[in-house]
Amino acid sequence: MIQFKRLSHTIYECKYHIVFCPKYRYRIFGDEKGEYVRQLIHQLCRQKEGVEVIELNVRPDHVHLKISLPPKYSVSEFMGYLKGKIALGLFQQYESLGRRYWGRHQWARGYCVSTVGLDEEKVRKYVQWQEQQEKHEEVVQGKLFD
Repeated sequence: MIQFKRLSHTIYECKYHIVFCPKYRYRIFGDEKGEYVRQLIHQLCRQKEGVEVIELNVRPDHVHLKISLPPKYSVSEFMGYLKGKIALGLFQQYESLGRRYWGRHQWARGYCVSTVGLDEEKVRKYVQWQEQQEKHEEVVQGKLFD
């Protein structure tokens, strides 16, 4: 069963699958750099209220991240934060990356994101059911005033 989360005026279930890679898709996340990125992602997500890492897979040339993100953060805002902080941490920890990525631009510009959550067919059936319920209630209320 789906567990909705709460903010002061919102209940939500916002999960995203995000894939992002380093510039030129260099295979830089082998061994210790990959583990460092994994730890850094968990640490950065804990710093944002309500953000939860569900799955994380750091491959040598890209990162897969399944994340629960509150609606108060846009995906693009969060990815700017995450990619920026990871790049700063990597350049500070591994100075050799500065030679490979001139201008301190470590990440490719974009990323791939898709929503994960409720089954589309179930949502469609629920909306149709909801419409039928409203029509039924209108008929019942109409009979009360006839």
